[in-house]
Amino acid sequence: MIAIKDGTIVTVKNGTIRDGVILVEGSTIQEVGQGIAIPPSSTVIDAAGCYVVPGFIDAHCHVGISEEVFRIEGNDINETTDPITPYLQALDGVNLNDLAFDDAVRSGVTRLMVHPGSANVLGGQSVLLKSWSPTPMEMVYRHPWGLKAALGENPKRVYGNQNKAPKTRMANAALLREALHTASRNSEKEQLEPKDEFRQKALIRVIRREMPLWLHVHRADDILTALRIKDEFNIDMVLQHGTEAHLVADEIARRGVAVCLGPLLTNRAKVEMQEVSFRNVALLQKAGIQFCLITDHPVIPIQYLGVCAALAVREGLDEETAIRALTWNPAHILGVDQELGSIEPGKKADIVIFDGHPLEVKSRVRQVLVDGIIWGG
Repeated sequence: MIAIKDGTIVTVKNGTIRDGVILVEGSTIQEVGQGIAIPPSSTVIDAAGCYVVPGFIDAHCHVGISEEVFRIEGNDINETTDPITPYLQALDGVNLNDLAFDDAVRSGVTRLMVHPGSANVLGGQSVLLKSWSPTPMEMVYRHPWGLKAALGENPKRVYGNQNKAPKTRMANAALLREALHTASRNSEKEQLEPKDEFRQKALIRVIRREMPLWLHVHRADDILTALRIKDEFNIDMVLQHGTEAHLVADEIARRGVAVCLGPLLTNRAKVEMQEVSFRNVALLQKAGIQFCLITDHPVIPIQYLGVCAALAVREGLDEETAIRALTWNPAHILGVDQELGSIEPGKKADIVIFDGHPLEVKSRVRQVLVDGIIWGG
């Protein structure tokens, strides 16, 4: 049994508890509240004067698949030989010893979603990882966990430079529609040829709504194209980046589509990011769109996920929503909110202790639990 005592517990879903106690047994939170008796045999963590929050979740990054130290040796993010590669698996390109995993847990990020890149219209299957575990293979939490797709500048630039499709936004959309159409027809068949089954399996799962399509879009016109495709095939879709999502917020909200918003702590790196601003976060909140904040690491180093939330508060977002955008919101968008995203009995014990308010940039992480195990860093 692990007992965390006397901290200010930000439960996210059930308010804030002053001088509270959290009891953890195995990987699970058992009790949360004031005046809870601590069993004599417990490992006690004194959190007096500290804030205790759920582990942060980055719902869109490329940790381990686009390594910082290495260049071509550690760059496995994009297979730029074919724009349609739904059968690839991001996990096969992830170095679980990448230095950024340590950066993540040191800053309070306990789970992270690693996607393939956006060079391809269909880039491959994503994986949801723990940022730390005693053994590397235990870091794999959900695999595969959705299918990555992309519209906009990236696919047409990559393949246009090779003088093949897609060279235009029209071809981006057409290739995605063709792949979904083929998968829709194949999903009705009792049996496929082995090669077709391997290449189509992920797409068929998307068509059957067994997993979502994570769709890279920045510009408003690409977002509208994405929403049309969602309507045509009746699939579950989550918008990734959404730089201009605030410009078409009514269409997004009407469909109940979520947005993984970011990167925001960056320059206007390309034309489709000209609207990038921390002010956009509060605009999505006002429009009633469910969103979370992301780093797109290494675009923004993953250790600055909390800083992004703090800057969003400076530009009009309330603190409570900002913390939810790092915890429960990404858990819900990723479909794991029954296990993660808040501090309450029955949830996974992903818990971070800060020596000050979690959105204060001067605050430091004092201790982290991932899946109920005390981080040894």
